[in-house]
Amino acid sequence: MFQKLQQKWGVSHRQFWIIFIVFGLTGTTTAILTRYVTAWLGMDASSFWVWKLLVRLGMLVFGYQFILLGYGALLGQWAFFWKYEALLLRKLGFLSQQTMANRQSPTANHQHPKPKTQLAIFASGAGSNAQKIIEHFKNHPSVRVALVVCNKPGAGVLQIASENGIPYLLIEKERFFRGDTYLPVLKEYGINFIVLAGFLWKVPAALIEAYPQKILNIHPALLPKYGGKGMYGMHVHEAVIAAGEKQSGITIHYVNEHFDEGAPVFQAVCTIDEKDTPETLAQKIHLLEHAHFPIEIEKIVS
Repeated sequence: MFQKLQQKWGVSHRQFWIIFIVFGLTGTTTAILTRYVTAWLGMDASSFWVWKLLVRLGMLVFGYQFILLGYGALLGQWAFFWKYEALLLRKLGFLSQQTMANRQSPTANHQHPKPKTQLAIFASGAGSNAQKIIEHFKNHPSVRVALVVCNKPGAGVLQIASENGIPYLLIEKERFFRGDTYLPVLKEYGINFIVLAGFLWKVPAALIEAYPQKILNIHPALLPKYGGKGMYGMHVHEAVIAAGEKQSGITIHYVNEHFDEGAPVFQAVCTIDEKDTPETLAQKIHLLEHAHFPIEIEKIVS
């Protein structure tokens, strides 16, 4: 039975048991709160049973759902339980199937007969590149940032997504690498192009197969030099300075199954002065990233 449920929900083994814990905590908390509420209302064994039933039904129909979302968010399963609640609202008639389809796939909006490019930005950190991409496509007629995907709770990019009204997905490792790779969620949002903007996990083969030549990455060096596993952020700049290089830059490239080995599509160069440190080089690289990445994305998806 458990295996069938896990397959039906499309979750990893670990996530499956977290979901079960959330349901258990929600049921227990709802029962305790119901007792407190009935006591606060002065209800006891002599109270009219209909009133007690209405209070319990109210807690079950409304209180339970809010508590479920609360525990789901606390344990990192907000996306799963929000989808669960949306389906329940549809069954109860509060949300139509068409409304759900429009929310999940904005390209269905009749005001835009020509489907937009729906971008997902994958990021792990502060999100400065994500910010520039979001700003660049804010009012773009044919490209829309539809989702931010992050693997690190509390990362700055999540705040950027919230401030810009963009939904975000917080992913966990087991499902990403050994589960369904969150492909059903990406399809729900109509994602048809992925941009990696400081995303530190290797992209699984299943995701590359689902989005062939539609996953773009930016690397803070002139590939093929200073790429590969472990070469990210300050590690790259430290290696470049230590080697005595006179130039560095950025490489925008497609993603394949190996770190930083996908076909390059653009490079920009900056000079390295004798006084440069990894920190000052990082500043130069950031300027190149912010100036070029959004523009190159637009060229490619157009």
